Amino acid sequence: MDLPSFLWLWRIAAWSMGLSLLFYGLLAFSGIRMRSYRQRIRSYDAWLRPFHILSGIVLLALVLGLLAIGIVGTLGEYGTLGHSAHLPIGLLVVGLTLLSAWSATRIGLGEPGARSLHITINLTLLLGFLFVLATGWSVVQKYLPE
Repeated sequence: MDLPSFLWLWRIAAWSMGLSLLFYGLLAFSGIRMRSYRQRIRSYDAWLRPFHILSGIVLLALVLGLLAIGIVGTLGEYGTLGHSAHLPIGLLVVGLTLLSAWSATRIGLGEPGARSLHITINLTLLLGFLFVLATGWSVVQKYLPE
């Protein structure tokens, strides 16, 4: 089948991954800042919590968008999925991101352990991002014109 080049899709994926890492960093920074405020003065700037929540929503949207791009691009290029370790690691990152979002909703309800669960998931998510970045780089090399 003569399909169009998916290079434009991989460019979107590269930008989305970069933005995902940026938003992960913003979430880490704002989360650490909220924690330090809470420990010292029991309150924080009114903008910080909404910023953290909005950044989390953006990260979730970017990760789900990357999932869609990966599926569409791989199916379009190969006709099947599962050509590398990138798929299972990517699915793990999507799952961890969804789990992180779910655990964040538990914090507001005052459930014991929800905050520590959220932090643990997000530290694990950092490792997932590093692995998905490494495997993604090798996948993208397959699609670049020689």
